Amino acid sequence: MTLTNTEQFSVRRSRADHSADDHSLAGVLPLPLPPGGHFIGGSFVPGSSTQLIDVVDPTTEQVIASVQAGTAADVDSAVDAAVAAQKSWGVTTPKERSEVLNLIANIIEANREAFEIIESANTGKPRTVAEDDVSSTIDTFRFMAGASRTLTSMAGGDYASGHTSVILREPVGVVGVITPWNYPLLMAAWKIAPILAAGNSIVLKPSEQTPLSTLKLAELVAGRIPDGILNVVTGQGRTVGQRLADHPDIALVALTGSVVSGQAVAETAAKSVKRVHLELGGKAPVVVFPDADLRAAAAGVRNAGFWNAGQDCGAACRVLVHESVAEEFTEHLVREVSTLVVGAPGAGNDVEIGPMISHPHFERVQESLAEAKAAGLNVAIGGSALEGPGYFIEPTVISHVPAGAPIATQEIFGPVVTVETFSSTEEAVTRANESPYGLSASVWTRDSGLSLSVPKQLDFGTVWVNSHLVLACEVPWGGFKGSGYGRDLSLYALDDYSRTKHVMINHSA
Repeated sequence: MTLTNTEQFSVRRSRADHSADDHSLAGVLPLPLPPGGHFIGGSFVPGSSTQLIDVVDPTTEQVIASVQAGTAADVDSAVDAAVAAQKSWGVTTPKERSEVLNLIANIIEANREAFEIIESANTGKPRTVAEDDVSSTIDTFRFMAGASRTLTSMAGGDYASGHTSVILREPVGVVGVITPWNYPLLMAAWKIAPILAAGNSIVLKPSEQTPLSTLKLAELVAGRIPDGILNVVTGQGRTVGQRLADHPDIALVALTGSVVSGQAVAETAAKSVKRVHLELGGKAPVVVFPDADLRAAAAGVRNAGFWNAGQDCGAACRVLVHESVAEEFTEHLVREVSTLVVGAPGAGNDVEIGPMISHPHFERVQESLAEAKAAGLNVAIGGSALEGPGYFIEPTVISHVPAGAPIATQEIFGPVVTVETFSSTEEAVTRANESPYGLSASVWTRDSGLSLSVPKQLDFGTVWVNSHLVLACEVPWGGFKGSGYGRDLSLYALDDYSRTKHVMINHSA
């Protein structure tokens, strides 16, 4: 089955005009912009530079706000505030920290519509995706509020004659955080919640493309949580991120972003031997065995491959299907993808696919598609940009992809799914593991033996069986290989943002 024209999709291009002057989302509700400046020591302050960075609505290509381009001096001021605040915050009890995290959750809950509007306007997310982001953000803070009170360590005892050992769990100190543009508020929560829960203070740099929801959070918690435990400095990675990585008073840098960004942070941090927590890219294989429910697998890829327009490091973007059922599976997948609705967030509740985040990223996705077409690969559906304003790409399936094709090995980070075939279980595992990434994968089968044995052989931090991209705060998220190291969510994140100290007391004298 091959469909190639834009009429295959329902496209919501009609929307009310809005401009940077009226600050509205599809002309429906006012955009509740946060104050300008950096958030340092509990209040918004002007930066040391007059340079600004424009924030663009990717559905209209219009500037909706401008934020300050931070400098190393701005980072230094924020670190000073964080160091001062951490001295008292770090000695609070788990109960006291839990109450602050629950308060943050309550504040977000009370202002969820504002966050949804800001997130949709800044990223182009359909409202259903923005709503899910905000709900997940609230749940992250609530989970960490409870988890922070349940931590356990090795039991104290006499492990050497005449000496009693006690194991203490301590904050690491000030943590520098760098968050990405694809889930601005949620990825901030994945870092802020466990870092604060462990007794640390934070200096956070949001993506310069999507800083608005993080600044809004800072605005709403100001004066309601201890001053200085959360600081936000906007700006470019090469300036603000670089200073976070090399600042002597930052004990750990946590980044969610690209492999290139992770490598740069790790290289800089290594000079001062500070700890690094990296959640980087992915190219998730979806291994479909011949006994799988092919309709369910296709529906799963429709949801998990195109959620957030495929701008997700765990997206189900690379299908490996057994050669005996490849044609049938592809027909199901193309049919599923043809039902996706593309458009602006304010164009209807049925919109599922928004734009690429920026013009440069839009061009990168188009270049990948052009290279695939030039190589003679079969575009089963989609394959082009949509005409009109905004950075929209058609939901795309490329079938009959040969092993090693660049579009099946490189992270596209857009609404593009490739389909390859395999002939044996061993080949499927080998091909899946050939990826330089190791974040997530899924296996689709009705065979209980395969459902247990294959995940053990896949070199990925999360492996789903008969589902994909299902997350819960109780279980860890993080990868292997080029996808980085460290874990978000769960008690494992609290481990990452704390340190253990052994105190041994000689009582034999």
